[in-house]
Order: sequence, then structure tokens, then C-alpha cells
Amino acid sequence: MFIIDDYLTAVLLCVVTMLCWGSWANTQKLASSHWRFELFYWDYALGILISSILLAFSLGSVGDEGRSFMPDLNQASQENLFSAFLGGVIFNAANILLVAAISIAGMSVAFPVGIGIALVLGVLVNYLASPQGNPLLILGGVALISLAIILNARAYKQLNEGAEKLSTKGLILSVISGCLMGLFYKYVAASMATNFVDPEMGKLSPYTALVLFSVGIMASSFVFNTWQMKKPFSGEAVSFQEYFQGSFQDHLMGILGGGIWFIGMALSILASEKAGPAVSYGLGQGATVVAAIWGIFIWKEFAQAKPSTRMMLNWMLLFYIVGLALLIVAK
Repeated sequence: MFIIDDYLTAVLLCVVTMLCWGSWANTQKLASSHWRFELFYWDYALGILISSILLAFSLGSVGDEGRSFMPDLNQASQENLFSAFLGGVIFNAANILLVAAISIAGMSVAFPVGIGIALVLGVLVNYLASPQGNPLLILGGVALISLAIILNARAYKQLNEGAEKLSTKGLILSVISGCLMGLFYKYVAASMATNFVDPEMGKLSPYTALVLFSVGIMASSFVFNTWQMKKPFSGEAVSFQEYFQGSFQDHLMGILGGGIWFIGMALSILASEKAGPAVSYGLGQGATVVAAIWGIFIWKEFAQAKPSTRMMLNWMLLFYIVGLALLIVAK
């Protein structure tokens, strides 16, 4: 199977992860204006599952290093299979809340608040589980990113003066999503072998872990997303009949969005052996910067903002970038 050999390559792949995780939500905006995110999400989850299977039978089954996908799946312990599956379930709950927050609050708010909290919590949780890297640099990076979150929340409050109910709902959903998303990665990492070239028995290769993770997302969607369709956070309830009435472009955008997100997840997992789970996860969650740039400069979500609000957003981006740089040099 394909394996990362050095730290520099791992960092570069984490940058690609950041681009993927910060950009996939644009596919929701490219679908039809009437296409609700609850309907979009079925294709998104399907795109993740399809991508994981294709990767497992391609890069996960070629070469002489490590265990190929099917032999690895057959020798895996139930505990590790469940751990990767559980990671998918937790991520799915967090991500459905995040997509709901995007539809209410916009990308440049939901991503910095939700993913920012996920970054802070995720880095700390993953570092405690596998302490790799300079803790002072990691904590410094996390502190700067936390400050960026506060600035972005303040900018959002200024932008939505007079719309308190809407802003509160968007922020609450983002916070809950971030707390859950900060926990999912460690379950996937715990299921995998620490040495991908010579993996211990019972543990999973990264490709097998990704497939079980994706199955967890798809399976839990029948609970989480079905409930969300009947009890949406905003708007009227939607039916499965409406899903089958969607256009080819609507379905394609959802599958493409899932595929883009999964590529980022796969590269992050592959990089975690050399970079360490805390650094790999932390770098990937720099997606907040990418998403904020999309929301601010492309989708013009802060077009009517005051100069002081724009300045807050500029400082937010600066603190994020410096914080991510500290995470890079931490190992």
C-alpha cells in the first residue's frame, strides 16, 4: 500500500488536507438554490463511502509495504473495527450540525467557530493520546487560534446586530459541532497500527480504518439525517421523495463534496504516522482559513460589514496563519 516516508511530505499533504476541508462546502452552494442541505447530505455521505472503497482497492492494495486492504480487514480485531466505525459516527453527528450552521450563519462564521473549537480540542486530545512534538509550540499555536475564534465570533455579532435569534442559533450549532468534531479523530487514530510498514496484528491499516470510518458515516446518516429531515433546525421538513426529484447536478455536487472532503481526510490519516496525530489533525483544520477566505472574498458574506469588523477578520486570519505555522514547526 502507499505510505508516506518523510515529515516534509506529510506536512505538504496536510496542506492539501487543509485546502480540501476548507473548500468542500462550496459544492453545497453550487447546487440548486432550492436544494436543502439535508438532501445534499445523502450524496455527500455517499461520496465519502465511494471514495474510501475506491482508495482501499487502489492505493491500499498495491505495493510491497504494509498489509493490503482485504488481508488487513480479515485480521482486524472487533475492537479496532468498532473504534474506526465509532469515529465515523461521531464525525457525522458533528458534521451534520456544522452543515446546518453553514446554512444559517454562513461559511465564514460556521467554519472558524466550529472547526476552530474542533482544532483546539482535537489537538489537545490527540496530543495526550500520542504526545509527539514540542508541547509549548503546540500550545502557542492553539492559543493564537483560540484568539482568532473569539475575534471571528465578535465580528459575526457585529454583522448581525438586530438578528439576535438567528446569530445565537448559528453560533450554538457551531459550538456543539466543534466539541464533537474535536473527538472523532482520536478514535480513528487509535484503531490504526503505529507502524504502517510493519503493522501489529489486530490493528488496521489507514485504508481499512478509512473504510470503516466511512461506513460509520453512511450508517449513522440513516439516524441523524433522517431525524434532521423531519426536525430541521431551519425551514420546513423535507421528504425522501424530494431527494429523488433532485437534478443530476444536485446529486453530483453532493457526491463531489464528499469526495473532496474524503481526500483531505485520507491524506491527513496517511500523514499522521510521520507528523503525529496532533500535528496532522491541527494542520488539516487550518481549513478554517481557507473557508473564511471563500466566505469573505468569494461569497461576500461580509460585504456590508463596518471597517472595524473587516479589521477583526484580518486579525483573525493573521492569528490563524501564525498559529498554524507554530504547529508545523512543533515537530
